[in-house]
Amino acid sequence: MSKRGNSIFRKTLLLFCTAALIFPAGMSFAGYKPFPQHTTYVSGSIKPNHVSQSTMDDAVKRKWNTWKSSFLKPAGTGKYYVKYNSAGETVSEAHGYGMLFSVLMAGYDNGAQAYFDGLYQYYKAHPSDNNPYLMAWKQNSSFQNIDGANSATDGDMDIAYALLLADRQWGSNESINYLQAAKDIINAIMSNDVNSSQWTLRLGDWATSGTYDTATRPSDFMLNHLKGFQKATGDTRWTNVVDKTFTIINSIHSSYSPNTGLLPDFVVMSGSNYEPAASDFLEGDKDGKYYYNSSRTPWRITTDYLLTGDNRALSQINKMNSFIKNATSSNPANVRAGYDLNGSAIVTYNSGAFYAPFGVSAMTSSSNQSWLNSVWNYTVNATPEGYFEESIKLFSMIVMSGNWWAY
Repeated sequence: MSKRGNSIFRKTLLLFCTAALIFPAGMSFAGYKPFPQHTTYVSGSIKPNHVSQSTMDDAVKRKWNTWKSSFLKPAGTGKYYVKYNSAGETVSEAHGYGMLFSVLMAGYDNGAQAYFDGLYQYYKAHPSDNNPYLMAWKQNSSFQNIDGANSATDGDMDIAYALLLADRQWGSNESINYLQAAKDIINAIMSNDVNSSQWTLRLGDWATSGTYDTATRPSDFMLNHLKGFQKATGDTRWTNVVDKTFTIINSIHSSYSPNTGLLPDFVVMSGSNYEPAASDFLEGDKDGKYYYNSSRTPWRITTDYLLTGDNRALSQINKMNSFIKNATSSNPANVRAGYDLNGSAIVTYNSGAFYAPFGVSAMTSSSNQSWLNSVWNYTVNATPEGYFEESIKLFSMIVMSGNWWAY
């Protein structure tokens, strides 16, 4: 070995030994992927370009600090939960959000792993009656399961994906084997939240009969989660779910929203085709419209494109971008909190759950640069809203700032 090579070897060994002293086995540390990550998204995509990267990072930090102080609460010794309404209740959707935020903000927030582990312990304490690796979807302020101890697919999926990210962030050699925990819930999702005759995502582990058995919810179309599930488990059946999900997106777009790209809150199977759910299918008279569930689809679906370049939904995304810019005269203040699939607004008010995700979908093309910059500004400076809106704003800001990363 040359003198130079010998020197490099000694320096590397010294750094390794120093790290071992600072971070002995079992001790928490900032993480292997600390915030900010500044992920390189697919070629041709854009980020806000009117503010610096550090300004965007700081805005995400402030939003996380506010979200954490408002919604992340202790739930007894060693546990945390996400307070999603004024009654102090929570749902598994909120729980998945909390776990994702905690692992993504590690490195900036020194308490991130403690929050994550406490959220994990709460999840483990509230299993679904149908599969103990899935989470009972709702608890009251006394942390008791209410409204049926069964699961909701979106909560299950976010919890599973957060555990995969935790393995990448902290490893799985401490008190919690994050990777094994992730595989357990991923396999449970395949067993109970997937209709394996259609390869569609069910609404939850309870939706196994009648119209519900073949229904699905576009806000659950977390395509990058699904790809991560396959990578972690080696289960190639996830490819079937991914392929079917893209098929449904494009079927609904071509048949029901060719001019807007909007997706309804719920989709049902009719014969061999898929169509928007009828009014009052599950939650209310807007079940077949672009409403609070599907407000998340511009963020959920576009994120996979940004990370992987899989363009099978790009036509739908770009049509949606064109529609919303035209409908609002490129002013985020004019976004409305609900639309018919033909583009007619169904309410007169705005909501962060609706305008912020359009910032993520705008990232697909430089033709949306001005619009993206406007959505960023409007989201960062908006008046605080409730748990759901603030969660969607934070997720959208993490992606827009380039700080979302994949398993």
